[in-house]
Amino acid sequence: MLAKLTAKNQLTLPKAITQAVGPAEYFEVEVKDGQIILTPVRIQRADALRAKLAELAIEEQDIADAVAWARQTPPTSHK
Repeated sequence: MLAKLTAKNQLTLPKAITQAVGPAEYFEVEVKDGQIILTPVRIQRADALRAKLAELAIEEQDIADAVAWARQTPPTSHK
């Protein structure tokens, strides 16, 4: 199957291809042996958040501590 790359570097995948891999909003893109390889990535919002927290080395207890601190801190007025 053919797919055309536009002047804006956009590529429309043929419907048969997208149906074969199922719904995916994001694709991992890599070049291997002169070929572009697209791998569907199914990211759920919570998964993305967990990945970012892990990247920042933030643990569940850190979040619980921050929430507890925020709940006991009186609100400030913004003028």
